[in-house]
Amino acid sequence: MHTYRKKGYLNSEFKLFHLVGAPEEEIGFHYHDFHKIILFLKGNVHYMVEGKTYELAPYDIVFVNRNDIHKPVIDSSVLYERIIVYISPGFIDAYRTDTYDLSYCFHKAKEEQSNVLRILPLSKSVLLRTAKELEHSFTDTAYANTLYRQVLFLEFMIQLNRAALSNHLEYIDSAVCNQKVVDILRYINLHLTSDLTIEHIAQEFYLSRYHMMRIFKEETGYTIGKYITYKRLSMARELIAEGVPLTSVCFDCGFKDYSTFSRAYKKLYGKSPNSGRSTLEK
Repeated sequence: MHTYRKKGYLNSEFKLFHLVGAPEEEIGFHYHDFHKIILFLKGNVHYMVEGKTYELAPYDIVFVNRNDIHKPVIDSSVLYERIIVYISPGFIDAYRTDTYDLSYCFHKAKEEQSNVLRILPLSKSVLLRTAKELEHSFTDTAYANTLYRQVLFLEFMIQLNRAALSNHLEYIDSAVCNQKVVDILRYINLHLTSDLTIEHIAQEFYLSRYHMMRIFKEETGYTIGKYITYKRLSMARELIAEGVPLTSVCFDCGFKDYSTFSRAYKKLYGKSPNSGRSTLEK
């Protein structure tokens, strides 16, 4: 059975990386316990997120939300350069008041059903300049360079949200996707607490179960059953961290009995549901 790997770690509010060159090994489907933003600079890369594949252009901004299953498809013959930002779940939410909300661009991207934002010419004078300053900050060795880089990141997020509010960003469509599979993914995520059987989903979309299972695996790299279990366990983990009783979590997340839930949770996270009672991993 296909399994997903959790990659990366975050022990602070956010981390910035400037990476040049393709990884030595091919990156498979994986997920994170935090949000990730990629500022794509150079290369020939297609980015796969939750069943959609995007062909990236320089200075595209890729949003990968916490627990999204994703992977890059990299042409290693072309130099691959990018800035990656790891963001803790509460960091962006903390920057919300009655007058501004730095998470707006995330919500807008979700509404547009797109994980990739493209900077339009009208916004280049500000947003693109800020992105390039953030890029150049990685070679800055002057006083308080790390702090300065963090300040530039916040400025980048402010300008990004301003561009989103003024419609100076293009939320690009997937270059490659099977609309039926995208619809199935959306349906699953909207009905995680329901009785989601393969037969029920196949009937809902007027597909044979075998054809549906085949195209889902071809387009996403994982089985329907494994995807449903992973998404339910992700939901369970957040509810446990919020203090919801374990029995309620089990049934509220679509599991029929606690022992099945507990085994699946321990297999994915390496610990029992009860051990996640404190807080979500940062």
